[in-house]
Amino acid sequence: MSIRVRSRRNLLTASAIAAALSLAAVTPALAGTGTAHTTRGAARAASAATAQGDPRDVTQRVADFYGSYIDSVWDNEDPAAAANAEALRAFYLSAAAQKKVAAFEAKEHADGILFAQNVPVKWKVVYTGSGAGHATSQVTLTWSDGKDAEVSKIDVQSDLKTHKITDLKQAG
Repeated sequence: MSIRVRSRRNLLTASAIAAALSLAAVTPALAGTGTAHTTRGAARAASAATAQGDPRDVTQRVADFYGSYIDSVWDNEDPAAAANAEALRAFYLSAAAQKKVAAFEAKEHADGILFAQNVPVKWKVVYTGSGAGHATSQVTLTWSDGKDAEVSKIDVQSDLKTHKITDLKQAG
């Protein structure tokens, strides 16, 4: 093989490797999962890199509901957001829970899912027990960033058969 062909092949190989490495570096950034230059950014990217769920798990369904609901009320300038929030309530909450939420909202003039007038920046759901055909979860809402961020907690009861949320109440 001549030196000219070998040099051309090496140049093409080096170019292909450089292009692949550039693409590998840019693709995660475009997807929002790239490595950030700050510790907080890196932690956020790492936590957003994976997600999973199981529609049979009532605690997972509570997490799915709160995640979707918070996304909808957060994006309040999107014309579809309010309709989506209402549709989520209708799908995830039992009829009795929907009535209880509506009564809270009429009395307190606040969101009966979040028990607040504003929208949290973070949420977490933890299984806390089950019995008598129901499972309980606790939702922790974080209202700001930083080490002294305010949090509130909501106890959520779900029916194990229907997977519907049957009760929500502020945790003490």
